[in-house]
This record gives sequence, C-alpha cells and structure tokens, in this order.
Amino acid sequence: MSLLRGICLLLLAAAFSAQPQVTVEKPAIELTAAQEARLAELLPDLRCLVCQNESLAESRAPLALDLKYEVRSLVAQGKSASEIKHYLTDRYGDFVLFRPPFDPRTWLLWIGPFALVLLGLLVLVRQIRSTRRAAARAATTAKPADPAALKKLLDE
Repeated sequence: MSLLRGICLLLLAAAFSAQPQVTVEKPAIELTAAQEARLAELLPDLRCLVCQNESLAESRAPLALDLKYEVRSLVAQGKSASEIKHYLTDRYGDFVLFRPPFDPRTWLLWIGPFALVLLGLLVLVRQIRSTRRAAARAATTAKPADPAALKKLLDE
C-alpha cells in the first residue's frame, strides 16, 4: 500500500510541477527613425533585472524582453528619457539604472570605494612610520659591541 501511495504522490508532484509555457504575442509597436534612435540611446543605460550585469539592450531574458517592450511603448507615447527612467525607478528602484543618481541614498555606493582606498593608505602610512620609529629607537638604544666578544666570535 505504501508503494502505491508513493507512486500517487510522485505523479501528483510531477503534475503540479509541470508549468506550461504560455507566450502571448504582443502587438508590434511602430516607431519613427527618431524614436528608434532615442530607444537605442536609452536601452544601454538600463540594467536587465534578471542578468544584473547586462544592459537591457544586450539581454535576451524574458523579463528583459518585456521591459524592452514597455520602454518601447513609452517611447512611442512620446515620453522623454528622464520620464522613462523615473517611471522605471519608481517601479523597480535605482537598481534598474546602470548609473544610479548621486543622492543621500547612494552616497555609500559612490564614495565607499574611495573611502576604503583612503583608509588603506592611512593604515599603510601609519604602519611604515611605526616601523621606522621602531628601527630608529632600536638603533639609538643598542649597546656598542664589545671588540673582544666580536673577535672571539670571528675566531670560532
């Protein structure tokens, strides 16, 4: 009986895990040459939300294709690049932009790497100075060598 129950559970799991691929054809959006140029200029500045290291222009992920279609429709509606970016950041956050704005929410992102390099240089300078001080202190506090002891060591 437990074998039959296991097979039934396996079949149920397989049935519920199978997801049909449904694609909906979206109507083509016709753009003028000027709008195509604006679209081509805008897409490289936007990040694919799935791939994260690719621009929207380069990505072929399904979500990126949907987002490109959305941007295309906004361009067709006559929206400016700043309006489109504002719309996308309201919806997806600053992450959608390859160059996030310089504002209090992103200061750490912009200034953090420079601050870490500066901190590393300060630690390095302090370490070099303390090493030099220790060497100078050791040189001034060292006892002069006993010539008889040195001759004895050299003779051995």
